[in-house]
Amino acid sequence: MKVDNAFGPIDIAVSGLRAQGRKMEVISSNVANARTVDAGKGLPYRRLEAILEADGKGISGVKVDRITEDMSDFTEVLDPGNPKADENGYVAMPNVSLPIEMMNLTVATRAYQANAAILKRYQQMMETALELLR
Repeated sequence: MKVDNAFGPIDIAVSGLRAQGRKMEVISSNVANARTVDAGKGLPYRRLEAILEADGKGISGVKVDRITEDMSDFTEVLDPGNPKADENGYVAMPNVSLPIEMMNLTVATRAYQANAAILKRYQQMMETALELLR
């Protein structure tokens, strides 16, 4: 496949930085709301997930297509003293699993770092090319 312009690699890396940055924001929201039992309408916080897609055909960048709610069941925890407890003493908790969120955060962070490394390497190549032209 052919890259149509000279700044293709830069555009691809920058789109990766933006997409992974947004993904880290969504993960951070999940972690921050892992114990929120009432996120509105009397329901617990529902985990969010950023869905990425290619930003065009061929060699292209990436973008956040949409942010969706995880529709898996809420966790029930026995806490009879909680004002949100049902008649059996159970409280519906968010469907956020902290270990999974930390794994997702690690993956997004590594992808972000990889894109930043591409930009750094590209900068070094341009500096070397300029030195050779002097």
